[in-house]
Amino acid sequence: MKTEKIIKFIREHCSADDYVCSISNIDSHETRFAQNGITQHIAGPKISIDLTVTFGKKSGTASVNQADDATLMQLISTAEDIAKLAPEDPEFMPSTGSCKLPQVQNCSQATLDLKPQEMVKIVQTSIDQARAMDATVSGMCEKHISDFCLFTKHGFIGSDRNSSFGHSMTLKKGEVETKVSYAAKDFSGFDLKKDFARLAAQAESLADMHSFDPQKIAVILRPAALQELLWYMFWMMNRRQSDEGFTPFTDQLGKSFFGEKFSLYSTLQKPQIISPPFTMDGLPTEECVWVENGVLKNMPTDRYWASKQNTKACTPYNMYIPGGDASEDEMMKMVPRGLIINRFWYIRPVDMKRGELTGMTRDGVLYFENGKVKNAVNNLRFNEIPHEMTRRILALGAEELASPYGLVPTILIDGFNFVDKTNF
Repeated sequence: MKTEKIIKFIREHCSADDYVCSISNIDSHETRFAQNGITQHIAGPKISIDLTVTFGKKSGTASVNQADDATLMQLISTAEDIAKLAPEDPEFMPSTGSCKLPQVQNCSQATLDLKPQEMVKIVQTSIDQARAMDATVSGMCEKHISDFCLFTKHGFIGSDRNSSFGHSMTLKKGEVETKVSYAAKDFSGFDLKKDFARLAAQAESLADMHSFDPQKIAVILRPAALQELLWYMFWMMNRRQSDEGFTPFTDQLGKSFFGEKFSLYSTLQKPQIISPPFTMDGLPTEECVWVENGVLKNMPTDRYWASKQNTKACTPYNMYIPGGDASEDEMMKMVPRGLIINRFWYIRPVDMKRGELTGMTRDGVLYFENGKVKNAVNNLRFNEIPHEMTRRILALGAEELASPYGLVPTILIDGFNFVDKTNF
């Protein structure tokens, strides 16, 4: 009801030639814990309203976090005042009109029904299990229900409700520290016993730490690590930057540029992951093939550049990478030696033209040899070019949830390029 009131107020009081307004209502519960104790529970709804108005080709944007009439009037007047003072935007695109949106189900009833008392119980169970192994655990158990609406002066209106549940645990025992996390739209898929067993196994493996020098070596990238790396590649696949010659994807559309074992999609067909029915540009989301069997099929393109190039605008709204049937045990037997990577972090571009990224491992690195895990090793820094990396895929495992927006497999990569040790 509050959303309908906001829409009505904006439509009645905004005098600009054009406008786009988004309304985000998020109801969250977050139970934080540290060193085997619950430290706080944060709960409650919050609203954010963003309005962009345009006079001719001059635009202004303002945001508020309240929905009373006086605040909405201030929102409108602030955005309009900014627009009147702004220079003309030579790439201005008018807002979109009404259209048919796909039917999606992004809200899990199990997540919706999850009570704070049950979240506290999950945390307490995590703490009890850590104490039982003479360790401490810290992290957060969280639930978010998000209602989002986008509407324009030209008649587009879309709304979506999505849910997410997450539980992260960082275990510390002596000098060993490691982490696991679960994040999905559906709470019913969460298995604390399984996640804590994985956490304890990681901690046990890391207790036997050996020094390892940087080198090119085979790696098993678990789903979270793969997703973290490829989101950065997605950003570099921008169609405009590529057409203008600033990325490695220049003149590669329609060509075999990735490894033939690699495909990448944004899809509405996988119920495990969130699939927004529309983009922030006010366009309906569609099935999008980015890479198929190594061939580059599409690149993210905004509305302005799509109009210039006479193509369709498209944006990555989730990540689906088809997997295979290889287990980790089978992967370890396919190469003489290698590393198992749980996560990456601090990923940054090194050379946008080449598509090179750097970053560091985290949450435990395991060394294997002759098909068996031998010991843990120190964290390492890598320099790697993701599209070239896909050409060295040796095997793919089953698809797993990496996040509420990612369904990807574990993969075995040959010759992953590590360049330095790290101390954290």
